[in-house]
Amino acid sequence: MTPDLDELAAGLPDGALLVDPDSMAGYRWDRANDPGSGVPLAVIRATSTADVQAAVRFAAAHRLAVVPRGAGTGLSGGASALAGCLVVSLERMRAVEIDPATRIAVVEPGALNAEVKAAAAAHGLWYPPDPSSYEICSIGGNVATNAGGLCCVKYGVTSDYVLGMTVVLADGTVVELGGPRLKDAAGLSLTKLFVGSEGTLGIITRVVLRLVPAQRPPCTLVATFGSLDDATQTVLDITRTMRPAMLELMDRTSINAVEDVTKMGLDRSAEAMLVVQSDEPAAHGVAEIAEVTALCQANHSTEAFSTDDAETGEAFVVARRMVIPSLEQKGSLLLEDVGVPVPQLGALVRGIEAIAAEHVITVAVIAHAGDGNTHPLIVFDASDPDETVRAKAAYGQIMDLAIGLGGTITGEHGVGRLKKGWLPAYLGPEVMDLNRRVKAALDPAGILNPGAML
Repeated sequence: MTPDLDELAAGLPDGALLVDPDSMAGYRWDRANDPGSGVPLAVIRATSTADVQAAVRFAAAHRLAVVPRGAGTGLSGGASALAGCLVVSLERMRAVEIDPATRIAVVEPGALNAEVKAAAAAHGLWYPPDPSSYEICSIGGNVATNAGGLCCVKYGVTSDYVLGMTVVLADGTVVELGGPRLKDAAGLSLTKLFVGSEGTLGIITRVVLRLVPAQRPPCTLVATFGSLDDATQTVLDITRTMRPAMLELMDRTSINAVEDVTKMGLDRSAEAMLVVQSDEPAAHGVAEIAEVTALCQANHSTEAFSTDDAETGEAFVVARRMVIPSLEQKGSLLLEDVGVPVPQLGALVRGIEAIAAEHVITVAVIAHAGDGNTHPLIVFDASDPDETVRAKAAYGQIMDLAIGLGGTITGEHGVGRLKKGWLPAYLGPEVMDLNRRVKAALDPAGILNPGAML
C-alpha cells in the first residue's frame, strides 16, 4: 500500500516534495550512471535539518528506503535511486559560515567544495581537500565518501578536516557530534565513523570543517617519460625523502585524451607525465623542485620543465583535472579508484596495462601517485554487448589485482553499489561482520541507503 504523501508534504516547505516522474528523473542517477537505478516514490529537496528529520521519520514509519543525495557527482553509484524509495536531496542546503578566530567553516552539505574554498580564501584561509571535481562536488558527498584529491599527498583527505557534524539518524533522532575543537578525546570517535559511511548510518546536515592558513604560491614541475616504469620509479624516489604538495601521474592514453581537447602541446609520445608541485617557502620550494627535477632526470625523463609562474603551473594542473571529462567524450566510462602501497604502484599500473590488453579494451590511468591511489578509467561502447562484458570483466580484475598487491578497492570514491561485490574479499569475514553489526546497531530496519556499500 502506497503511503499518503500528503502527510509528508504537510511537514515540508512548499515545493520541497517532488512526485512527478519527469521532475524526479534527474535524481535517479549520480555520475556513475548505474543502470540498475529505479524510480523513487518521491524526492525531498530539503532546506534544513528539520526537513531531513521529517523525511526520515516518515520513511521509518512506513519502512521506506531513503537514499541521500548531494550534487550527484559520485562515481560509485552511492546515490542511485531505488524503486519506491525516498530520495533526500541536500542540494539546496548551501550555507557556509567562516570563523577566522577558530579557523573553522560551518557548512551545510549542499555547499560545493569550491564555495567553501572561496569563502575560506576571503579570510586568508584554505580548505585543502581537493577532488578533481571540486568545482561541482558537494561537501556532503565529500564527507560521505571521505574524498581526497590532488593535494592529499601532503595535506590529507576529508576526514582529516572534519571536526564535527549534525546527523539525522535512521529513526529521525538528530545528534550533534564533535565541534569546533582541534583536540577532543571524549567518548568514541563517532564523528569519524560517519565520515566515509556513504549515507548508510545517518544523513549529515551540517559539518564543522578545520581550515588552515592559505597555501603559499606553488612551484610546478612537469616531467615526461618514455617509460611508464621510469615514471613510477621516480614517484617512489620522490616519496622516500620528500612530501610534495602534489604528485600526479597521467599515462599516454590520458595525455592524448587531454591533448585532443586542449591542444596545449602535451607530448603525445610520452608513456607517462608527472605533475609535481611544492608549496614550501620560495627558496625552499625552488630547491625542492630542483631536487625532484634531478630525480626525474636520473630516471631518464625526456623533458622536465619547471616554473614558479602560478598561471603556467595551474594550466598543467587543469590538464590533469581534464582527464575524466576528456575521456567521457570518447565513450562510456567505468571509473576505478584502487590504491596500493606506493612501492607497489609500478606493479599496479603494469598489471592494469596487461588486463587492458587481455580484454582488448582501452584503460587510461591517472593517479594521485604520491599516495598510491590510481584511477583506471575503462572506456567502452555501452551499445556493444561484447565490449561491455569485457569492460566489466576488466573492472573486476583490476580490483582483484589491487587486493592482491595489498591495496584497496577504493581510496576516495566510496564503495557505493558498483564495488560492493568486492568488499568482502577486501575486508575479510571478521571485519565484514563488524561492519554489518555497526550498520544494524544504527539502522536496524535497514532503511538508510540500502544496497550501498553492504
